[in-house]
Amino acid sequence: MPSGKADSIVILRAARLAELAELSLLCLRSKAVWDYSPEVIAACRAELTLGPGDLETTRVAERRGHPVGVVQVTVGGRTASLDRIFVEPHDIGTGVGTILFAEARTMARDAGAKELVVIADPGAAGFFIRMGARPAGEVPSGSVPGLVLPRFALALPG
Repeated sequence: MPSGKADSIVILRAARLAELAELSLLCLRSKAVWDYSPEVIAACRAELTLGPGDLETTRVAERRGHPVGVVQVTVGGRTASLDRIFVEPHDIGTGVGTILFAEARTMARDAGAKELVVIADPGAAGFFIRMGARPAGEVPSGSVPGLVLPRFALALPG
């Protein structure tokens, strides 16, 4: 395979119906990098599975024709929610997450939101702080009883 700059280009595009199962597995693989037990990953499966109703709010990062990340943002009035941001494990640390987060900000701002709220995996908290989000409390996990997740907020200037 040739190497060089063209190999590292990331393209953002809309998610496609035919790839939702593949993208859902990408989310699960990405979640697993935090060394959760197979039972915890299984408990997260429903929450991390993308369905047809997610198509309008989901974007895919693609490199060399293959999905390497996914981001989903929903907007309710002045507040947007970062519902998903996952990167293929072998692409973590290559800038894909930063590109996806920038896309999340753009999606939220373009929809009129003034704030982006993130409920993060505890292992990803540092990433969101580096992206400019500020701690804004904690919430219980919707999938794993007893797990508390950090909440972040990012102001979206007009």
